[in-house]
Amino acid sequence: MGRNAATWVGFGAIALWATLAALTTLAERIPPLQLLAMCFAVGGAVGALRGLPRGVPPGAWALGVGGLFGYHLLYVLALRTAPAVEASLIAYLWPLLIVLLSALVDRLRWFHVAGATLGLAGAALIVAGGRGLSFDPAPGHGIALLAALVWAGYSVAQRRYAGVPTRAVAGFCLATAALAGAAHLVLETPVMPRGVEWLAILVLGAGPVGAAFFLWDVGCKRGDLAVLGAASYAAPLLSTLLLVALGLARPTVALALACLLITGGAALAAMGMWRRGDA
Repeated sequence: MGRNAATWVGFGAIALWATLAALTTLAERIPPLQLLAMCFAVGGAVGALRGLPRGVPPGAWALGVGGLFGYHLLYVLALRTAPAVEASLIAYLWPLLIVLLSALVDRLRWFHVAGATLGLAGAALIVAGGRGLSFDPAPGHGIALLAALVWAGYSVAQRRYAGVPTRAVAGFCLATAALAGAAHLVLETPVMPRGVEWLAILVLGAGPVGAAFFLWDVGCKRGDLAVLGAASYAAPLLSTLLLVALGLARPTVALALACLLITGGAALAAMGMWRRGDA
C-alpha cells in the first residue's frame, strides 16, 4: 500500500472517532471505564474473527496495550480530577504532538506545524465553546498532558513495528478490555445496560472503539504521520457538526470559526501530500 493510500485509510479512523460523542450519549448511564471495557471487548472480538497473528514481539504488545489502555485510562482520570473542558483541551494536544514527533521518522515541514497549530486553535474554540479558560492548577491537567503524550508516542512508535500485521490490534483491544474491566471494578460501580444502550455499545465497539484502531494502525505505520496528526483535529469538529445535525447541540459563531481554522489547517498540513504522487 502506498503512502498516500495509507494516509487516507488513517483518515477513516478520524471519521469514525467523530461519531464517539453522539453514540456515547446513547449510553451515558454507563460508567466510562465499564463502557470502554465492553466496547473494546466487542472491537477485539470482531477483529479476532480473522484470526490473531503469531509471533507478535513483546515490544509490540507493550506498545499496543500500553497505548490503547494507557491513553483511555489517563483521559478518564483527567476528567475526574480537573474541569472537563480544560482536561479535554489539554488532551487534544496529541495531534500537535504527533506532528512534532513525526520529525523522528519523517521530514517535518513548516506547513505541517502551521496546519496543526491552526487545528489546535480550532479545537480550543470547540472544546471551550468560545468561553475563557482559567486553568487553575489541578492534578488532572498533568494527567491530561500525560494522556496526550501517551497517544502521540504510541502513534509515532508504531513505525518501529511496521512489520507486525494490523490483525494484532484485535489482541491489543481484548487485553485493553480486560484491563479496563479491572480498573472499572476498582474505581466504578457497575451498571447493567438496557435497551438502546446495548445497541450503542455494539456500534461503538464495531466502529470508533474497534475498526478505527485498525485503520489508525495502517495510517501510522505506512502513511504520512504529520498530515494524519494535523487532520486529527477534524474529529472534534465533525463530532460537533454531527451533534448539531442531530439536534443535540446548536450552531455558534465559535463553531463556524473553528470550522475555518481546522479545515484550513488540515489543508495546509496536507500541502506536500497533494504535490506528490502515491508512493
